[in-house]
Formats: sequence, structure tokens, C-alpha cells
Amino acid sequence: KQTQREGGRGPLATGQTPTDTGGHRTTTTMEAVEKALLRALDSSPDGSVANSLAFASSNGLDHKALCGAIRSLAASELVVSKELAEQRWVLTAEAQSYVDQGSSPEVQVFRAVLESMPNGITLTGLRGKVGPVAAGVGFKQAMQHKWVSLLKQDKPKPQQDADAVAQKAEKEEAQGEGGKKKKKEPKAEPLILAQREEVEDACLNLLRRPDLLSAKDAQALKKRKLVAQEKTAYFSVSKGPKFALERKKEATDLTRDMILGDKPKWRDLGFKKYNFNAMAPVPQGGHLHPLLKVRAQFRKIFLRMGFEEMPTNRFVESSFWNFDALFQPQQHPARDAHDTFFLTNPRYSSSAAWPQDYLERVRRTHEEGGYGSLGYGYNWKLEEAEKNILRTHTTAVSSRMLYQLSKKCEEDGGKFTPTRYFSIDRVFRNESVDRTHLAEFHQCEGLVADRDLSLAHLIGTIEQFFRNIGIPDVKFKPAYNPYTEPSMEIFVYHPGLQKWLEIGNSGIFRPEMLRPMGLPEDVKVIAWGLSLERPTMILYGIDNIRDLFGHKVDLEMMRTNPICRIGLD
Repeated sequence: KQTQREGGRGPLATGQTPTDTGGHRTTTTMEAVEKALLRALDSSPDGSVANSLAFASSNGLDHKALCGAIRSLAASELVVSKELAEQRWVLTAEAQSYVDQGSSPEVQVFRAVLESMPNGITLTGLRGKVGPVAAGVGFKQAMQHKWVSLLKQDKPKPQQDADAVAQKAEKEEAQGEGGKKKKKEPKAEPLILAQREEVEDACLNLLRRPDLLSAKDAQALKKRKLVAQEKTAYFSVSKGPKFALERKKEATDLTRDMILGDKPKWRDLGFKKYNFNAMAPVPQGGHLHPLLKVRAQFRKIFLRMGFEEMPTNRFVESSFWNFDALFQPQQHPARDAHDTFFLTNPRYSSSAAWPQDYLERVRRTHEEGGYGSLGYGYNWKLEEAEKNILRTHTTAVSSRMLYQLSKKCEEDGGKFTPTRYFSIDRVFRNESVDRTHLAEFHQCEGLVADRDLSLAHLIGTIEQFFRNIGIPDVKFKPAYNPYTEPSMEIFVYHPGLQKWLEIGNSGIFRPEMLRPMGLPEDVKVIAWGLSLERPTMILYGIDNIRDLFGHKVDLEMMRTNPICRIGLD
């Protein structure tokens, strides 16, 4: 039996429950339930069972098991079923306790008051006799029925002469000077008196027959939270087009043995129909994280724009490729331990594996400048460049790829091939974790290397990229980066928050970074980068980055998150 209750304090059914018929739990098998129902339909004059609840009760069957049998038989067309529902009033736990005690709270109060007559009883005494719950509810109902009344016990004031009044005033004044206040005498508690000799317990009579309640009585009892409405589902059943006293097992598949032989078996078999409306089981396999979905769409967009993906399999990078090759000075704050994760084992990389001529040009550019730059004018240290770190940005990968591009240009006799690169991978920074920052996150980076590129090319490429990911409103603001000049911060408009949000950085790589690599003088590289988490949070309505990435992520969210529609509309 399926129920749906409204209001009340945990209603209790006064009749049988779904798994309890006649006061005992049944253990009838499904086959026995089916046979009992089919025999009843066959013996019925009109070939039907009007109410499955009544049938289960009269035959000692579990109504839940009967409902399952009805659905199964209906699927095989042995029966035709119709699901119905009826509503009835049932008692709450409080009401059931009154039925078990044999009296309602108002009658309990009346009897206690009647026993105390002719003196009556105070409310405190009443609570002691019938309990605080019954006294509170029952006294109110008894007063409404005018079964009891209250008698105030006001103490009469004695006659006082002038001398007595004067003495009282002097006494009160003396007490006031001593800083003491006279305590007020407590008022006498009113007495409760009975107004009748006998009453009828109408409330108990109604509770004993909740199935016969009138609409007015039901609403009154519901207001007192003594009854609640229960919705009960049941079936009416009749014979189906394939009705039989015994179910024949239907074949689900056509096999080789059914077809072969002089007398093929398939001709005499019944086949079960396919149920195309049945829900498929939920797959228990893996599910893509929202970051992976957004990353996949970003990658497709880059590839459609003609970009080539860079290898990003180096989480551990040397300070040389992460900082020095980008013309970032060794005393820059970003290279301190409070911003960067330094490895202790292995602590250093071997500079012998690096191109020595390129290493020397980088050192000289930092110390003395060149290519139109004055440099930083400090003593560049190889030991600082050899320190191993967890890469702080994927631009470390870009510096390696641009150096390889310059070597390819040199091998081709100075013939430069324009290139577009992109990368999407994890980076690490020693930052305090909060709702908008993590110590590890994903960076999305794109760059274009070609001759005579300008700021206009950078702005146009970025705008095209953001249009492709579904963000048409983009603004730029001048900024500073050690390895790009000019540099710009990227802002996008968020319709939900109705404000502009900073989402990334961009710029043109400086000659001090490109020329030591060996790239031609007229080759410029435009680049931009943004985190993968920020657009993912905007897309999926997540306001705390720790709910998206990290140990606090809800696994159910990964199973149920919707498809990423970036680049699909």
C-alpha cells in the first residue's frame, strides 16, 4: 500500500498496514499470490476484483506482493488493471494514546475536577493529577464546553484606621532607607470548579470510528492534530485478453534450438513484447568531471581555430624555463617561497642538458640587456636558475616550444613558419586556499607566432576565442607583466552577476625573451591565458571553487552535472 499523508503528528492507521493483514505478517510467494488472484477472477461472476485492498485482507495476502503480481500479470496481458486511490482519516499517535486510555483529555480534566468538589482544584493540582499535557489541552476544551469554571480567590482587604495607616507608611519608609524592598504576597491561584454532574465523551466516540467522521468533525479533530488524511492506492482487476489460470513462461529471445528441427518450437511459443518505455538501468561506469567537459570543449575550439596543442607533461620544471627564459628577474617576488613550490629532492636540475649558447644569451640579457633593452643590471646566478619547482604557469611550456621553433627556423635556412600553439593543464602556486583560490588549478593558454603582429591582432584573436566559448562581451585594461609589453588584463561581462569579471591576462612577448632564442627580429608572439576553473564555475553556477576541484567535491555532482554546451550553440 502506498500512502501520502497531510499534516498531523505521525498518523497511525487503525486498520491493516501494507505488509500486515489480520495482525500477522505474510510470507506468501509471488507464484501463490498470482494463482490466488487468477482463481478469484475465474470464479467471479463478472470476472473482476473490484478492490485489491479488500481482496488482500480477505485472503490473508500482503497487499504489496499483490500489487507486484497485478503489475506482472498485466504486463503479460493475463489481466487488465486500473489504479485507483481513496482518502481516509487516520489517528495520530496522540489520538491513539487517548483511545488506549479510554478517555479524551477534556474528560480526564472534568473527572479530576469533579472528584475535588465541593472545594475545587487549582491548575497546579490538576497538572499533578492528569499530567501537564492532558491538563493543558483538556482544560481548554473543558472550558469551551462549559464543563468547568474558574473562581478567583482574592483576599479581602481589612479595615484600617488612621493610626494603622500612618504606622504602615513609617514602616515602608524605614525599609526604603535600608535599601530593602518589601516582597509582595503571592496572589491566590484560582480554583477550578465543575459545572455539571456528568458529561459525554464525544471526542473519544469520534476517535473510535475515524472512518465515519463527518467533514465538520474531521476538520475539528485535524485542527487539534488528532487525525490526518491518508491517501491509499489500490487496483481494480479484470480478465485480460490472454487470461489463463496458469501463466506460461514467455520466451525473450529467438534461439537456434527453437528454429532447427522438423517441428520448430518457436511456432508454439509465446514471445514477450519489448517494453520500449521501460527505464534503462543507471550505468555504473565513470563520469566526466565538469572541468574535463569544459576542457574538452575548449580544446575543440582551439583546434577549429587552427591551433596545435603543446605537450604539457612536465609538472616539475626548472626555474630557468619557468622564469629566466621569460626574462623574469631572479629577485622577482613571484620567485619567492611564499608564491612558488620549490622541490627538495631533486633540488636542482642539471644545466648541462640545456643549450649552452642559449643559456649564455639569457644570462647576458638579464645582466647587460640587449635588443634595445638595458636589462636588469644584476649578477645572474646559475644556481638560482637550476632550482626545481612545480611550474607556476604553462608559459614554461611555451618558452620551450618557442625555442624549438627558432631551432627549426635555423635548420630551414632562416625560413620561418607561422605557428599557433595552445595548452590546457595544471599549474601550482603557493597561495592561501579560499572560495576563489586554490594552490593548484588549470591554466588555458594560447599563442600565435608570426611576422609583424600587433596589439590589434592580439585583441581580435582574443575576441574571436571568447565568442567561440559563448562570451561575446570582452573588455581590456592595460597591465604589467615581466615578459610581455604591452600587456592587458581581460574582462568579460557576466549576465547573472551583472558585472564585469577579470578572467585572464594577455600581451606581446618582449624581444628580451624572443631574440635570445634565435627567432627573427620581425617575428612577434601574441599570447593570452586564463584559468579553466573560472568559466567552469560561471557555466555550472558554482560559487566556491573548492566545490569544483579538490577533496570536498560531491561525487553525486559529477554523476549528474549536465553537458557542457560551450561551442555547441
